[in-house]
Amino acid sequence: MADLNDLKGLVESGTVAVSEAAAPAQPKIDAQGRSYATGKRKNAIARVWIKPGSGKIIVNERAVEVYFARPVLRMLINQPFSAANRAGQFDVVATVTGGGLSGQAGAVRHGISKALTLFEPGLRAPLKKGGFLTRDSRVVERKKYGRAKARRSFQFSKR
Repeated sequence: MADLNDLKGLVESGTVAVSEAAAPAQPKIDAQGRSYATGKRKNAIARVWIKPGSGKIIVNERAVEVYFARPVLRMLINQPFSAANRAGQFDVVATVTGGGLSGQAGAVRHGISKALTLFEPGLRAPLKKGGFLTRDSRVVERKKYGRAKARRSFQFSKR
């Protein structure tokens, strides 16, 4: 094999196996017609199930308006749907543990994004472009000994 023309001849003769284009990803849908994913942010973990519906979102057996009272947090949760042009088309059931409300909202958003890609693999590109599939790995830095907090020193007293 001196150049690419030799390789082309080998492929045409069938000597070299050419891998076919990767098969399109298949949706992962359970018996109830739902897709499941786990979302994480800070110390919060969200287990999220989505299924086609009217756009109802339930978090820890409460309506999203009750659980996430701040409009900013509700907007955060709805971002994956607007990025994928699927607003009001899926019902969401989520259970969230750990962290505070902001981290929990971020975890639910991450879980919804992952579940959407499992339900409709074609939505991966717009969600990836919006940065919804990336887990935000920032967590609180641990407290060190000899320090008041993670980095703050105790107040210095000269006398």
